[in-house]
Amino acid sequence: MKMSAKRVVLLMGIVLLLDANLVLADPANDDATASVTVTVADIMEWSGNFSAIDLEDITTQTSAPTGSGTATLYTNGNVDITADIVGTEAQLALGTDPNQTLVTSYMLTDDGGSDDGGGTGGTDQGSYTVYNLFLSPAYIITHVAGDGAVVITLYAKAENPSGEVADAGSYSAIQTLTAAWGTQ
Repeated sequence: MKMSAKRVVLLMGIVLLLDANLVLADPANDDATASVTVTVADIMEWSGNFSAIDLEDITTQTSAPTGSGTATLYTNGNVDITADIVGTEAQLALGTDPNQTLVTSYMLTDDGGSDDGGGTGGTDQGSYTVYNLFLSPAYIITHVAGDGAVVITLYAKAENPSGEVADAGSYSAIQTLTAAWGTQ
């Protein structure tokens, strides 16, 4: 019986050691995977409106103040930008009087494109164009993979009519630029 008791104690010790080793051993890793997919749609959107363009005062017959405002266009494709030239909203006018206007011209540039050899953008305009001919033809933005934003700068210039001086007062205009999917 003494031998049996020793065997039982020895057997219990072995079982406890085995259980302790099993509990202390690191369990094996077990991985699970997930397949994730998403489609990026065609995106073309302005980040908001252009910052306000506040020109200096016209103080002489030959004054021609200029100013600029910027807006960001997000796009993952080619875009054509046109100006609303149907109405006269883009021409600087004194209040609502259509007869009291200034010669109003615009120019467009961007921070990428063919001007600097890379990035989404177009070819900057080199000169001002009178409001009713502005962006006709369209300003073409070419998208470059990996560059989905382009900062557009709109320049404005005001002048007295040739050989005249406009009536005193505060003149204002609203220039609307429209981005559409490019045809190039």
